[in-house]
Order: sequence, then C-alpha cells, then structure tokens
Amino acid sequence: MPSFYYQALDAKSTDRSGTVVAESGRDARVQLRLRGLTILSIHEQRMRSSRSVIKLLRPRARSAGQVASAIRDLATLLSTGIGLVDALDTICLQYTGRFRLALQTLRERVAGGSNLSEAMQLDPEVFDELTVQMVRVGENAGTLDTVLDRLADFRERYLQFKDRVTTALIYPAIIVLLAFSVSIFLMTVVLPMLLENLVASGRPLPWPTRVLKMLSETLTVHGWWLGALAAAIVFGGVVFINTPRGKRIWHRLFFSLPILGPLAKKQEIARAAIIISTLMENGIVFVDAIETASRTAKNVLLKDALDAIRLRVQSGGDIGVALTATGIFPPLVIQIFTVGQQTGELERMLNRLASGYEAQVASATSRLTAALEPILIVVLAVVVGFILFATILPILEAGNVL
Repeated sequence: MPSFYYQALDAKSTDRSGTVVAESGRDARVQLRLRGLTILSIHEQRMRSSRSVIKLLRPRARSAGQVASAIRDLATLLSTGIGLVDALDTICLQYTGRFRLALQTLRERVAGGSNLSEAMQLDPEVFDELTVQMVRVGENAGTLDTVLDRLADFRERYLQFKDRVTTALIYPAIIVLLAFSVSIFLMTVVLPMLLENLVASGRPLPWPTRVLKMLSETLTVHGWWLGALAAAIVFGGVVFINTPRGKRIWHRLFFSLPILGPLAKKQEIARAAIIISTLMENGIVFVDAIETASRTAKNVLLKDALDAIRLRVQSGGDIGVALTATGIFPPLVIQIFTVGQQTGELERMLNRLASGYEAQVASATSRLTAALEPILIVVLAVVVGFILFATILPILEAGNVL
C-alpha cells in the first residue's frame, strides 16, 4: 500500500506534516479530513513495503541502539502528556533512512486504530518479543510511559554490557589481522624479490630459507585457489551454522570451550535473568516471562533449557528441580531461583544475579584481553622475525659473515 507525505493545518491553524498510508491519493485526503486537517499539499512517497523494510532491518548493533533510543524518547514524550500519534510523529523526525521508514509505518498503523503492541508485533525484526510483551502490559495497565522507561533501561543496560565485551575483543582481532596481512605481504611480494639472486647464484640455501621459499611459492602460484578454498570453507561454515542442526552443534561446542565457554554462558544467563526479572516486575507471571526469555534467547541450548523449565513449572514442578534437570545452569543460579521462589523475591534476586554475572564477564574479558595482547604481539614478532631471519641468513652466509 502506498504512502503519502502531507502538509496540513489543524483546527488551531498549526502546521502539521507527516505520512499517511492509503490505497490512493483520494483515500489519503479522506483520512486527513476525518482527522480535522486542512490539506495544503500531498504527494505519494516511494516507500518499500513493510515486509521489505523488515528484511532490510536485520538486528544489528546500530539498529538495536536506535530502537532503545526511540523507546526512551517515546517514554519521555508520553510522560509529558503528548498523545501517542503525535509522539510518534516527533520521533520519526529524529531519524533517517530505513529506521525512519519503519517508524513511519508504525505510526500509520497506530493512527489507523491499532494498539502500539499490535503495530510493533508486525515488525518482529525491529521490535522483538520482549518489547511487544512489555508494551502490551503497559497498555493494559495504563502505565505505558513507565513501562517504556523500564524497557529502555533494560535495552540500554544490555547494549552497554554487549559493547564492553565486543570492545575488549577488538584489539586482539586487529593484531591477528595485521599479523596475517604482514606475513602474506612479505611472503608474496618481498621474499620472492630477495631470494631471486640467491637462487640464481646456485649456493645451497639454509633450511629456514628453503621452508620459507616453499611456502612463498605455494602462496604465489596457488594463492588465488587457496583464497577461494578458504572463502568457500568459511561460507559453507556460515551456512551450516545457520541451520538448526549446525547452530546446535556450534553452540554446544562454544559452551565447551575452556575460557570463552563459561563467559558466553554467563552472558546468556545474565540476559535471560534480566528479561525474566523485568517482565515479572511489570506484572508478568513467571511462566509467561520465561517463555518470552526463551523466544529471545540467542543460544539454542539455553532456549531448549528455558522451554523445558517452563513445561515442568506449568505441570506443577519446582523451579529449582526444573533448572537442575536441564544440566545447563550452575549451582549458584539454581540456588538463587530456588530461594527467590521460596521468599517471593525472585525479581530482585535475578537482578542481583544479572549484575553479578555482568561484572564477572566484564572483569574476565578485561583480564583475557590483557593476557592476549602480549601473547599476540610475541606471536607476531616470532612470525615476522622468522621471515626476516630466513631471508637474511643466506645473505650473511654468502658474505662469509657466519
């Protein structure tokens, strides 16, 4: 359905502008007149369908940050008494590109009579299950601005937590990339030129130089094939990981890694704990809260464990026993859930659990990065040093220096 951009005056002669979704220009004018607006100008926008927008708006760090910021702004506007449609109009003006198109589509659905939660539910790639669930709670309780404020707190807290982990791993990744790039450049460009005269002289080459020469010739002659093979392996691995079976194997393997595995598990558990506590604080029962946490879980193993817990609790089982049966959760988590259920303070205890795990992951990540930096620098020095040594050694032997 096409979208029309309009400029109009309301009953108080105040300028109004925005977009309206209608089957034709005539229908758009009728909708605007029913709102009591005097149309100054109106023209059709070329806008992708909402489904196309959803496909383009895959979850990314930048999009997640924009959603959190938009939710915070919406909560602020609603708390001042501004109407929902007018608040969405204001928010649309603050963004550009694809996200603005998604917000405009959301605004038109709300203006057309849909609830905010219903309108968000139609864009699952932009507004996840947790967002839709909490907005629905706020609408039913009449506290939408308060709920949106808490939702923004959660999203910003999780983004900060995720950014800390990602930022800590950027430097080691850069070191590895530089080491690989420098090694390839030396072996394919510099080394062949240096060894050409040494080979022509007919003098026997020392074994480090012979090894390096063999690797250099392999990369020079078969480099494109090796690069294509590596790209094909990476592409095939990515495709396999995105399949249900491949994702399960990858997540199980990642959880079993010596250092990164426990960190990843704590990060996922902390995220699930925040979601469950946030929903329960807003009136959602434990079973529904854990179902939402399961739907938004990134790890398949944790998702399966949360589903199993929900089914056991629904059938009358104890939360602690259900957690123990999954084999995923550490004893500390099981004890917190058990005590929280018994004392009726599960939300508060889960918040403390999440905060503790966040601090542990941030601290462990910082220590891991601090340890990786010198190790990677030494590895880089050894690789480049070996290349230089293997190159200079025959030159020194030819000059009878050694």
